[in-house]
Amino acid sequence: MFVDFFTQLKSAGVPVSLREYLTLMEAMQADLASRRVEDFYYLSRATLVKDEGNLDKFDRVFGHVFKGLEMLGDGMQAEIPAEWLKKLADKYLTEEEKKQIQALGGLDKLMETLKKRLEEQKGRHQGGSKWIGTGGTSPFGNGGYNPEGIRIGGESTHKRAVKVWDKREFKDLDDQVELGTRNIKLALRRLRKFARTGAPDELDLDGTIQGTAQKGYLDIHMRPERHNAVKVLLFFDIGGSMDEHIKATEELFSATRTEFKHMEYFYFHNCIYEKVWKENRRRFTAVTPTWDLLHTFPHDYKVVIVGDASMSPYEIMAQGGSVEHYNDEPGATWIERLTRTYPAAVWLNPTPEAHWGYTHSISMVQQLMGGRMYPLTLDGLDRAMRELVR
Repeated sequence: MFVDFFTQLKSAGVPVSLREYLTLMEAMQADLASRRVEDFYYLSRATLVKDEGNLDKFDRVFGHVFKGLEMLGDGMQAEIPAEWLKKLADKYLTEEEKKQIQALGGLDKLMETLKKRLEEQKGRHQGGSKWIGTGGTSPFGNGGYNPEGIRIGGESTHKRAVKVWDKREFKDLDDQVELGTRNIKLALRRLRKFARTGAPDELDLDGTIQGTAQKGYLDIHMRPERHNAVKVLLFFDIGGSMDEHIKATEELFSATRTEFKHMEYFYFHNCIYEKVWKENRRRFTAVTPTWDLLHTFPHDYKVVIVGDASMSPYEIMAQGGSVEHYNDEPGATWIERLTRTYPAAVWLNPTPEAHWGYTHSISMVQQLMGGRMYPLTLDGLDRAMRELVR
């Protein structure tokens, strides 16, 4: 009933906030309103209504929710799940309230403040704007909201953390997925460039006749089998926000496996740094230095990077900005090296193109790629392949 009361006040236009609601719950736990509905009316009105212009709205909602009740039952408080209270900030913080929460002023300042909090804090904390805990607006912890913080444990909700203090397991993409359509393969075929190499496949009649006539004896010529000579380097962003795009990414992976004979793939997370890897379960132990990769594969390889490019701007522009490890050089430096080594390079983004302008990091990556970012759609694939064969 209290949950319904709060949501109906919000729907009626009464500007009740999370902090006011929690204050009311604390007052109820302290039994300040006993069990009489009339006492609860005055307590909730004093707690939740800040402007007398909203009194009529409050009265209408109160009368509707508590109609016919004279006493509040003992079980009223039990209907509010603890997890609901922890996640309340996520559901009911308005955009204006979110904008009022200011970042601490840079990655270095954020890390310095976290160190100080760890030294000062003595126990668990729920809500609030300072300590490491759950809910609230502190930049440290999980389950709340802050435009620029460090997630410690818990599940990601707003995808806004600039660092993650937690062990995360990523799964390898499945390259054996059966596609429901051949359209992806057809789009990729624009990139195919056949060369006459390989084992004999069929009789070259014209060559045989010409050779026999010239040499005076039977000179059999065979036509070599055709092979796709295009060489491709694939880089897949894995984990985090990319979990929402696994199906589309696996379909692309399956298609490239069958279409290109000369293909190598690697994984990265959010942005390419000094190392990439082939198996996600060994991403911290069996890695490939990016420098080695740049010096192993020739310049004629075509590079396709697949990722949503949705991350903290620090991950692109700052030393130490990676969400999972300390990177000596910014991600932008490695993207520039990659595109300089391999001039034929594109970025495929599974995020709908109409939404790109709402994420600053996507614009940054798009600029680093020289505008060669395309949506992971059939039309986007077609445009990307045309770019690679220019």
